[in-house]
Amino acid sequence: MTATRDAGAGRPELAAYAAATGLPRRLRGLLCLDDFEAAARRHLPRPLFGYIAGAAETNRSYLDNRLQFDDYAFVPHVMADVSRRTTETTLFGRRYRMPFGIAPVGISAISAYRGDIVLAQAAQAAGVPAVMSGTSLIRMEEVAAAAPGTWFQAYLPGDDSKLDGLIARVAQAGFQTLVVTVDLPVWANRENNVRTGFSMPLRPSLRLAWDGLVRPRWLLGTFARTLLRHGMPHFENSFATRGAPMFSVSALRDTTGREHLNWAHIRRIRRQWQGPLVVKGILHPRDAQAALDCGADGIVVSNHGGRQLDGAVAPLRVLPRIVDAVGGRATVMMDGGVRRGADVLKAVALGAACVFAGRPFMYAAAVGGREGVDHALKLLGDEVSRNLAMLGLDSLDALSPDCLQARPR
Repeated sequence: MTATRDAGAGRPELAAYAAATGLPRRLRGLLCLDDFEAAARRHLPRPLFGYIAGAAETNRSYLDNRLQFDDYAFVPHVMADVSRRTTETTLFGRRYRMPFGIAPVGISAISAYRGDIVLAQAAQAAGVPAVMSGTSLIRMEEVAAAAPGTWFQAYLPGDDSKLDGLIARVAQAGFQTLVVTVDLPVWANRENNVRTGFSMPLRPSLRLAWDGLVRPRWLLGTFARTLLRHGMPHFENSFATRGAPMFSVSALRDTTGREHLNWAHIRRIRRQWQGPLVVKGILHPRDAQAALDCGADGIVVSNHGGRQLDGAVAPLRVLPRIVDAVGGRATVMMDGGVRRGADVLKAVALGAACVFAGRPFMYAAAVGGREGVDHALKLLGDEVSRNLAMLGLDSLDALSPDCLQARPR
């Protein structure tokens, strides 16, 4: 019922850590990405936290996304000179400092003030990619101007007549990399969202009002501040024109009617889009080949963070098969369950050029704004660099399946 507590209160070792790093009080004691989730649970109204944390039906895919990394153990080398190690990687001709980035998170500006801009600018400063969500509440033009180099993720409109206009708008806004999410023919059964009071459209209720009142930092710092400075949030980027207000019943109607979408729509986008084209939501090698046949430059192996088909396979478990199917003809990336530097390196060892995480960085933005995301990115980056050293390797290129041992089942 209170604002986010000082996680390091009464612990001198954490106070010393905070003093050494110059962290604000609200970020003390947040030592890994998982720590941001508990802090965000206290900070956010229950429906909004439930929207971010929730998945589909039994949460089986969501939970398995974390367990997938336990399939492998590291086999390190010792007595290797790692003093000049680098964690840099190249994606579509651009050099990044780390092989991870920020995945798209919808309606982030209602959980963190100007959330889309905060996430994009933090990623830009850290030298990692960030993907703006198509279900965002800030105009894509503002984000592209605030953080050039951000990628844009689109959900294809159900109305084919609106597709060309959307793609043209993304290009005109200045985005160079387009990510098309393809695993959403229908909305999933996200009953976990319903249980926490979240719905689309978001409906005012006594529960939401009470949750806001007992969380004044969110109420004043995010919700009231957004309304006063920017007015009622709208879904700004679903089409070439402004979408519906997030409290409007038409907000849901605008996101339906996708059952007919097929690979011909990706070919249509490829004919129009001049920059790198990434297809997100691939779990089957045959679909990876189909995406390449349609002209995709990249693939994100993903089960939508467990938010679509409950029981869908965890991405890391099919990653090697998809890498083999692609055969170096496109950039293969992955998301789902990434929380540690060890997770990042295991995925890279199995063939991913980059991995993405969404929930933990959204929690960081909610709890600490830009400083929170900066801190989260640094924590994960430090883990990647540290673990690479302890593996006895000096670059990501040295990672391979030989660095891993499959655990017996």
